[in-house]
Amino acid sequence: MALRDDGQVQGSVSGGCIEADLIERLLREGFASSEPYAVKYGVTQDEARRFGLPCGGAMELVIEPWPDLAALETLSAVVERGELARRTVVMGQEGCTITAASAADSLSWDDHALSTVHGPAWRLLIIGAGQISSYLAPMAQALDYQVFLCDPRSEYAAEWQVPGTRLLPGMPDDVVLELNPDAHTAVVALTHDPKLDDMALLEALKAPAFYVGALGSSLNNRRRRERLLEHFDLTADEVARLHGPVGLPIGSRTPPEIALAVLAEMTAVRNGVWSPDGLRPKRAAAEAGCRAA
Repeated sequence: MALRDDGQVQGSVSGGCIEADLIERLLREGFASSEPYAVKYGVTQDEARRFGLPCGGAMELVIEPWPDLAALETLSAVVERGELARRTVVMGQEGCTITAASAADSLSWDDHALSTVHGPAWRLLIIGAGQISSYLAPMAQALDYQVFLCDPRSEYAAEWQVPGTRLLPGMPDDVVLELNPDAHTAVVALTHDPKLDDMALLEALKAPAFYVGALGSSLNNRRRRERLLEHFDLTADEVARLHGPVGLPIGSRTPPEIALAVLAEMTAVRNGVWSPDGLRPKRAAAEAGCRAA
């Protein structure tokens, strides 16, 4: 959340009562300090209830009265390039440091220094520039994916207009190899053309991508699996990784519903709550994190 000394606010920290108290406190006390410091909400059960924190939980916030604008511009440029960066702020010390980060990095706080990771931590390669893809791409961007698209069909590629995505030229198998999918990459084939979809799948299923899916009916996907086993150099275990029909079975019919189903299944796999038999019960993060004060 950003707060200006004239009271203008951008963003939030909880969507609840904490923002109002924090803004009032900062505007009342002013921005006299130039060094970062930490504040804590929910120290007692009464305070937790007053600020709407669940189950007596607590929230700790780092305040930067005067952030380094040049460093923020550098960070913005890195993120615009689709790269990951780690920003570290040390309590009682002006300024910050910005270093390269990896997808495995995450937020860290040790009561002395706060490190945050910025940029897309996950990658999604979509094969096919159709209607479903045009809904899936922006949804995925909202969930921290850097979105790539491949469609060698010029008439489809020419119509692709989703901001912030990268259109990769070439055939699907070559594009998958070039992208080199890792454990933070998903590949989804949505062309409706078995030749193009299969080209992507035969390379994606060999890679450590955390999710590989393909559009099509149950019958078409059964035939696809048979085809991949019989005509391509894929093992039974590799073919078993294929999610097809792609997406959770939520009765989706329209392109936005199908895109929602695809992203929901990707999210379940990413969060470790998916199994071939369906979703595994798992307590919500807010519930699991509840502790008595």
